Amino acid sequence: MDIKVGFADSGRELVISSALQQDEVAAKVSEALANDAGVLDLNDEKGRRYIIRNNKIAYVEVGTSTPRTVGFAGA
Repeated sequence: MDIKVGFADSGRELVISSALQQDEVAAKVSEALANDAGVLDLNDEKGRRYIIRNNKIAYVEVGTSTPRTVGFAGA
C-alpha cells in the first residue's frame, strides 16, 4: 500500500510503499500526532526507515490494501 505524507513547509510529498495494513498505519499516525515531541516512524517494503517529525506533517494519505486491476479486467 502507498502512504503519502505531505509537509507543511513544502509542496512536495513523500510516498512510501509499505506492507503494513491500513489500520496499523492509521494507529502509528495517530500516536505520532498525539505527542507534542513525537515522530512518525515507518518502514517501506525494501527495509528503508523513515522518521518524520510530527510538527512538520500537514497530512497523511493512506491507500487501500486491495491490489489494482490491470488492463480491462476491472472495466
